[in-house]
Amino acid sequence: MKTRRFGSLAVEIPIVGIGTWQMERDDPASAVAAIKRAIEHGMTHVDTAEMYGDGRVETLVADGIAGARARVFLASKVLPKNATYEGTLRACEASLRRLGTDHLDLYMLHWPGPHPLADTFRAFETLVEQGKIRAWGVSNFDDHELADAIAIAGPNKIACNQVLYHLGQRDIEHLVIPQCEKHGIAAVGYSPFGSRGRFRPGPIEELAKQLRATPRQIALAYLSRKAFVIPKSSSPAHVDELAGADGVTLDAAAIMAIEAAFPLAPWKGLPTI
Repeated sequence: MKTRRFGSLAVEIPIVGIGTWQMERDDPASAVAAIKRAIEHGMTHVDTAEMYGDGRVETLVADGIAGARARVFLASKVLPKNATYEGTLRACEASLRRLGTDHLDLYMLHWPGPHPLADTFRAFETLVEQGKIRAWGVSNFDDHELADAIAIAGPNKIACNQVLYHLGQRDIEHLVIPQCEKHGIAAVGYSPFGSRGRFRPGPIEELAKQLRATPRQIALAYLSRKAFVIPKSSSPAHVDELAGADGVTLDAAAIMAIEAAFPLAPWKGLPTI
């Protein structure tokens, strides 16, 4: 799996990882097998959150990464309602217990919330000092919110901004991704096929045939040019398909065809799920 430097961190991360949102709804054995298959393919960026299934997904992830923790870039998130200084520390401890590990590679604030960012970020820095997280970031921050966060955190502190990004919602290319690039912050796209079954492969099916790929592989190849992507899957066979995106090369003509099929809409702020 192709890798790229993760923002300002001195670490290379696979451009395609695996997400786990709503995995609590799936067959547990298949979900665990899918995570294991992803790791075998080199999709070692495994993303989860305390919110997912009220912690149940983190326990599934623990089973999925068992025996492979050293190979995994493990990410989780704190809910905004828990993100006071002390609350963030407690939430991290709970996630570590559920995940069966002594540290996270990445810990994020799930979205902007009611508590001062300075308190949340101070807790993140405490967790770094304690060795319980390697790096921290934010999620679902628009350009203004990210600018405020950078002003509070200072340079080279925020590792990433995780946001919704799929062919039908390329809006973050206007301001959010350029801002991330300017400040050495990794952009991570979740739900790269849209959410709630919104993926429309029709416009790129012919291109996929020409490139001997699937529409989902085409989508991941396009999106991962500008962001790390974490498609969710609880099917090992589906993971095999996703991993195939690593072998897809898009030339200028292919990129133009994709952008014609899924044009960039005017910036109206972060899209909603």
